[in-house]
Amino acid sequence: MPGPRSLRDLPSVDRLLADERLADEPHDLVLGAARSVLERAREEIRVGREPSPLVDAVLEELARGRRPSLRRVLNATGVLVHTNLGRAPLADAALARVAEVGSGYSNLEYDLERGQRGSRQDHLRSLLRRLTGAEAALVVNNNAAAVLLALAALAEGREVVVSRGELIEIGDGFRIPDVLARSGARLVEVGTTNRTRASDYERAIGPETAILLRVHQSNFRVVGFSEQPRLDELAELARKHDVPLVDDLGSGALAAVGDETTPAESLRAGADLVCFSGDK
Repeated sequence: MPGPRSLRDLPSVDRLLADERLADEPHDLVLGAARSVLERAREEIRVGREPSPLVDAVLEELARGRRPSLRRVLNATGVLVHTNLGRAPLADAALARVAEVGSGYSNLEYDLERGQRGSRQDHLRSLLRRLTGAEAALVVNNNAAAVLLALAALAEGREVVVSRGELIEIGDGFRIPDVLARSGARLVEVGTTNRTRASDYERAIGPETAILLRVHQSNFRVVGFSEQPRLDELAELARKHDVPLVDDLGSGALAAVGDETTPAESLRAGADLVCFSGDK
């Protein structure tokens, strides 16, 4: 059946919903699809195009809404671990475990040995401690959340010292100054964009200093006339003034890749708390 040729031919929403081919579909979904199809048909008629048959268009709209939005793509960007393309692909063994455990009930938050409620963190703490050498570990939604929680817990209402060269923005608009403000901490900038020394941090330390924060320069490098203190220098300075040193590693490769600092290396260098992403 052809589509309507004029605005006068367009049926009401109720009349469109009464078509028997739509009877088995959820009413609210059909209602939304019908309104969308009718609005699109009005626009097509106004510009001289003939709309598709309306019921067919509603059924197609419903089918489109049921299709999964996530799909496999080819990564031709040259970036192996791409933030916008699913990040690190899962290994076959990991996918098999997800299918095995996720297809039924599991001990996600149940301690089988004690027969009582447990914590989902229990499945990760010991593994992360072995991988990094950390005394303790906590997994949250993402690295930005980890940094926000660390700042809120350790520095709310107090000062956090950060190099100007590390006041970065990462994906989706997360900016270090904004994360600091949201945590309730006060930002103290030191050094310059291209050169910051340990002495700059030391001059900024005062009674209100809660944290020395080092931030990974995500997706860019300052090269040429530039300088940043080594992590072990900052750790020594932090110990001298009894101030925690927090190291935000960003992507946080667990295995050595080029000159990227691993969480284990950061902890060995003297960082008190290390935040990093677990899916890149």
